[in-house]
Amino acid sequence: MAKVRLTKNELKKQKDNLKRFTRYLPTLELKKQQLLVEIRRIQHAFEKLQDETRRVEREVYQWADVFAEDIDLSEYIQIREVKTGEDNIAGIEIPTFEDVVFETPEIDFYQTPLWIDTGIEVACEQIKRQKAGEIAQKQEEILQEELRTTIQRIKLFEEVKIPEARENIRVIQIFMGDQQTAEVVRGKIAKAKIEKKKRMEGAPA
Repeated sequence: MAKVRLTKNELKKQKDNLKRFTRYLPTLELKKQQLLVEIRRIQHAFEKLQDETRRVEREVYQWADVFAEDIDLSEYIQIREVKTGEDNIAGIEIPTFEDVVFETPEIDFYQTPLWIDTGIEVACEQIKRQKAGEIAQKQEEILQEELRTTIQRIKLFEEVKIPEARENIRVIQIFMGDQQTAEVVRGKIAKAKIEKKKRMEGAPA
């Protein structure tokens, strides 16, 4: 801890610091809670996306076995754009998933099976879930990093800044109290000397 100046101005500065630190700490705690809530929400949403993806995959495998036709759907699916936006969580900007825009495929209905339209639709929905999941993971990464920073700041305030300011105030107040006591004692001694001198001057020769 740096050596503190034992002055009235420094005492005021340390009291102002303590007031600012104690006022800011609840804001950090609130931010921490908001981040935890949002991280849990994102994790839950990501798990739902994964569950839905796995469920659709199981259904598609059963469905594909029925038709037993080897068709590569990727030939009919091209991503034109992944649309994203932005949201603000506890003062932090995070990306949001909006949609995936696909190129409209040209299908030769004479050369392809009847189920290909449905197959393409299912595949596109799976891709959307994949992209939404990727964005969700990015959201969590950003918020987890901010959470770590916020927790570090809370510990800094609780374990360093606030105790340091309180200790500085205590040290300055003790010093100023000692100074005040010393001034009183000096004043009494000086007064006693003056009174003694007066008595001596007023005594008969």
